[in-house]
Parts: sequence; C-alpha cells; structure tokens
Amino acid sequence: MSATNPPVKPFASAADLAEKPQTLEVLADGVYALTAEGDPNVGAIEGEDFLVCFEAMATPVAARRWLARLREHTDKPVRYLVLSHYHAVRVLGASAFDADVVVAHENTRALVAERGRQDWESEFARMPRLADGADSVPGLTWPTLTFADRLTIDLGGDRGDLVLRYHGRGHTEGDITAWLPRRRILFAGDLVEAQAALYTGDAFHRDWAGGTLDGLAAVGAEALVGGRGAVSRGRDEVDAAIAQTRHFLQVMIDETEAVREGGGELKDAFAACHAALHGRYGHWPIFEHCLPFDVARLWDELGGVERPIIWTAERDREVWDRLQGS
Repeated sequence: MSATNPPVKPFASAADLAEKPQTLEVLADGVYALTAEGDPNVGAIEGEDFLVCFEAMATPVAARRWLARLREHTDKPVRYLVLSHYHAVRVLGASAFDADVVVAHENTRALVAERGRQDWESEFARMPRLADGADSVPGLTWPTLTFADRLTIDLGGDRGDLVLRYHGRGHTEGDITAWLPRRRILFAGDLVEAQAALYTGDAFHRDWAGGTLDGLAAVGAEALVGGRGAVSRGRDEVDAAIAQTRHFLQVMIDETEAVREGGGELKDAFAACHAALHGRYGHWPIFEHCLPFDVARLWDELGGVERPIIWTAERDREVWDRLQGS
C-alpha cells in the first residue's frame, strides 16, 4: 500500500471569493474615499482643475471600476497618482489612471526594482479575487517622481495644499501618507488599519509601533482613511485606529520575543501570537491570511535580519505550510 501526501491547505484568502460591497464616501467637498469591507481602500482629492488619486488598486480592470464611480462626482483629469508603497495590490492598476505624474517615496522605487516582480507573483497567487483582470496589467508600475521626506502639491484656488510625508519605516520601508491640512483629513495607507488586520510581512515592527505611529498621531487628523477598513471620523476614532494598529504590532513583538527568549521556534511564536490576538482581532478581515506571514517576518527581524526577505510564490507556500498547513 503506497503512502499518500496529506492535502495541501490553501491560503486563507483562496476561499475569500465573494465580492465586497464598496462604499464611496465624500469626506469633504472634493475629497473621496472608496472602502470595501477589508479590501484595499483608495481615495481622490480634487484640485482646482485636476485630481490627485491615492493608490491604484491591483489591476487596471479594478481601477477602471473605481474611476467610473469617481466620474459620477468629477470629470477632472488625473494629474497625480500617489502610491503609498510598492505592494502589487496597491500599484498594478496604475495604467488605468493615465496620470501625468506617479508619485512615491524614493525607497518605494528602489523596492519595485529589487522585488516588484516577485511581489506581483506572490500577491496575485495569495489573493486571486483581488487579481481580477490580471492580464490587463501591462507591467511593473514605476514612479516618475520620488522624494525623501516631504512633497507638497498646491491644489490651486482656495483648496490649499496636499502634503505627502514619510514618517519612517513601518509597513514597508517606503510608506507615505497624504495630508490635507485645510480639511484635517489624512490618507494613511497601510500604516494604519481600522477594523482590519495588519499585514506586516515586509515591515519594520519596532519602528512602526514606535516613532512612525507617533508621527502619524502628531498630525492631529480629524478624519483618517486607513489602508483597509472603515473611515475613522473624529479625533476619538482616529486615535483609536492608530492605537489598535500599535497594539496589534506590540502584542506580536512581545509574544514573539518571549518565545525567542524561551528557546522556542517559529511555529511556537505563531501559536502564541494567534492565541494572544485572536480574541480581539480574529474576526477582522484577512486576519488568518496575514498572520503567518506577519510572524515569519517578525521572527526574522528579531533574529537580526534587518531587511525583509523577498517573498516569492515558493516561499509563501513554504511558510504557509509550515505554520498553517495540514
């Protein structure tokens, strides 16, 4: 009688095939956010005679659906497309915007060059539903304008400025935010999640939980659009979203450090983090999908691996099987 291999347990995201209802919110005159129950959020800000779009979605097909919703409110052309970081589900829809300028942090451009192709293959394999129209992606998305610390876009007329800022390493080493001082609205990208679990597979956990989130909190936003989840409205909700992001990170750091100090292994750290986080966050979108990759990166980081190891489709499967497999 020949032995048979146990069935391979699919990524948690592989079963997440239902369409998520999208909500377009008008946060202020000419300021828009599209949220979708844990799918990546996107936004747009009207200038006097142009648009700034924030994030590009995963494919041009998905991006065109967002733009069709946006065109119900404004027909201004897209002058700037701002990318908060390099992850494929945020950037590969860029060609649909026909933007004059694609803006990102200088580290993001370097990351696209270093690992953009691998990330594309990895993310589309992990999250097939978000890869709708994958064959419409013409290639990697390259920023045409980068900056190191701060870039200000004059919106024209009486609309004020849009301030793009780098607060330090966090979700990746290149995440930026977009701040509308006149409206007190902050587009935070994946540096803050509201009612959605964190993906930290390319993160710098201690920097993120410390000075980076301190910098975001100091902005004093009265509305915040995170990378996923509902829009946070009012200082209490904004502060709560930042606090829960910090808490998620700190619990992972504390649990993983304790396992390392106790002589445990990666699988023990995953079990400890899952047990410590599940009661509060386990019902949130993408929790089960993200946590194995989160803990794997944190384990490396606490072991002295300064920069995240590049995720490939093969490495994804190896880590998933090791921590979540049958």
